[in-house]
Amino acid sequence: MPRTSELLALERSASAPEISGAVVTAPLASPRARLSRLVVTDFRSYARAELALDGRPVVLTGENGAGKTNLLEAVSLLSPGRGLRGAAYAEIARDNGEGGWAVAATLEAEHGPVRLGTGIEPGMAPSSRSRSVRIDGEPAGPSALAAHLRIVWLTPAMDRLFVEGASERRRFLDRLVMGFDPAHGTRAAAYERALRERSKLLADDVFDDAWLSGLESQMAEHGVALAAARLEIVARLRGALDVAPEGPFPRAHVALEGSLETALAEAAAVDVEDGFRARLAEMRGRDAAAGRALDGPHRSDLLVRHTAKDREARQCSTGEQKALLIGIVLANARLLAAMGRAPLLLLDEVAAHLDAGRRAALFDEIVSLGLQAFMTGTDPSLFETLGERAQDLRVAHGTIQSATRYPVEGKK
Repeated sequence: MPRTSELLALERSASAPEISGAVVTAPLASPRARLSRLVVTDFRSYARAELALDGRPVVLTGENGAGKTNLLEAVSLLSPGRGLRGAAYAEIARDNGEGGWAVAATLEAEHGPVRLGTGIEPGMAPSSRSRSVRIDGEPAGPSALAAHLRIVWLTPAMDRLFVEGASERRRFLDRLVMGFDPAHGTRAAAYERALRERSKLLADDVFDDAWLSGLESQMAEHGVALAAARLEIVARLRGALDVAPEGPFPRAHVALEGSLETALAEAAAVDVEDGFRARLAEMRGRDAAAGRALDGPHRSDLLVRHTAKDREARQCSTGEQKALLIGIVLANARLLAAMGRAPLLLLDEVAAHLDAGRRAALFDEIVSLGLQAFMTGTDPSLFETLGERAQDLRVAHGTIQSATRYPVEGKK
């Protein structure tokens, strides 16, 4: 079971020049971040697996249930939060939550390799488990990972992003914002803590003005900062989408809906903050009756329209919604790549839902931007047009085998 000391050992093994059964390839001549090693231990279906990565897009193929998405989830946990599945940390352990797990990686960054590691300790009660993070062997908080890696993912669960509630759209947008502003996640967490504490006081009929005013000041400060950061990135995305060449992915028009966002368009941030603080104080009774705060950035929504059809995304076909979403992700990637901060893309079963033209366009864009994307699928033929531009891996029963001349072995 991987304890904290073992997590450090895993980081060292992830940066070692040799991995048993793997061929180490020369690094690509690129300043953009990429993973050259990934090691998982007691993670989901894997007792232990070691991957040597050469910087090209990674294609993971295998039957349903083989463990492809588990590897994407492991990579996603090299960023703040609970990863692409949003799972409780205790659920990730291979022995159904009784033990610990660890993920370690070597990041080839602009100024040299960085060792990243994360995991949870075995032997702790599931309700009290929190994950440890180490960066170059030193303890760090999960939020520190955002300064090293930008990770964006698309999963089958996100196919209904435009037709369900606003919370998933906010979560998606906040991950895009963190690519430009790693501190965004810290501010979001601080806002959520103050929001929860205020809601609990109101639910318990504790109307202590000093206590509530302190929490409302925190909500106002962090809430306006969240709204301002979201507005800035939406404006950048809108600009990138507007100038994107016509292609297989339809242009989307993106906007934000929310009281703070509207106020920031008309007044200075300090005035919006004062107004929000006063509004929270006025709404204590209504919020207590509703059982939740009725105003704030936790209720904002990302609005998306199909530009050519002038139609809301939720009214578009499933295929159009998927294409719109991919177009937004690619626009975000282009913006970050232009800043030297190209993100890792985790694309779970995306190719299966695209026609041949859109698949080829997606692959070409990933390669042209120099992105390290991790893509999964059950049918290897869907990725044929990538050819030698990708590193092909076959996943089966807790093992990972190279489908090309770059072998990678997973150990059971």
